[in-house]
Amino acid sequence: MGLEAVMIVVDNSESSRNGDYTPTRYDAQSDAVNIIFQKVVQDNPESSVGLMSMGGKGPEVLATLTTDQGKILEGLHQTKKKIRGSAHVSTGIQIASLALKHRQNKSQRARIIVFVCSPIEEGERELVVLAKKMKKFSISVDFVLFGDMDEENQAKLEAFNREIKGTTESSHLVVIPPSSKLLSDQLISTPILLGEGAASGSGAMGGGEAAGPSDDFPFGVDPTQDPELALALRMSMEEEKSRQEKRARDEAEAAQKTSLESVKEEGESAPLLDKDGEASGSKKDDDKGGKSGDGDKMDTS
Repeated sequence: MGLEAVMIVVDNSESSRNGDYTPTRYDAQSDAVNIIFQKVVQDNPESSVGLMSMGGKGPEVLATLTTDQGKILEGLHQTKKKIRGSAHVSTGIQIASLALKHRQNKSQRARIIVFVCSPIEEGERELVVLAKKMKKFSISVDFVLFGDMDEENQAKLEAFNREIKGTTESSHLVVIPPSSKLLSDQLISTPILLGEGAASGSGAMGGGEAAGPSDDFPFGVDPTQDPELALALRMSMEEEKSRQEKRARDEAEAAQKTSLESVKEEGESAPLLDKDGEASGSKKDDDKGGKSGDGDKMDTS
């Protein structure tokens, strides 16, 4: 990928609640965002990644350009609580371009990656004008279309892609249909992550063809060709699995604690049985006392 400044725009519209991608469209995006971050920073430690959302009341910058993955994770977590409304694709791209314009390292190639899983409200003409603007500013724009893949949505993004590409191949449109594979697994075999010239060998073209990883390797990556990426992907999945397991344990413990606190403890002021196995407070002790007293009064003469 080289030296880049990448703004990732996630779709947190109401459509992102859909569960046709595991576990939901929004969570599938979150996993893919982490993979993109790792790939960008791994390829060049001086590259940086920012994060935005484009649903709800309007686009929101969640993390400015950074090399700290923790800030990206925090932004994704906070946005999960703000899933609502529709996507504002055009406005989101324009705000992302402003964030890239103010990047400190001007030698970084400016790039925007947009996830779209909901109907696009903007018209095709409006998107074409926006594509010309991004092309003028030398900003590459990649689209990941998944979820809502009707013909109208795809046609709009294809028009944008044709306009911005021109004589270069730096911008891509990838269509990823639902499948048993994770969205991130399918994304890593596309030109968005593999870079220029990878389309012909990856099974996923920048012109809107469906993406799909190789079935021969976990995560769609050959460990012999890119061992560092394969290891990073495996670690990311293991960390996510551990996080989900911990959350499940914490929720189970909290539920158990709440259940126990709702039960009133009934204490006893005295043991039910004494040391001889008799009921506490029985007449046995009184009888013993009485007999002992009579014995003292016996005539020993």
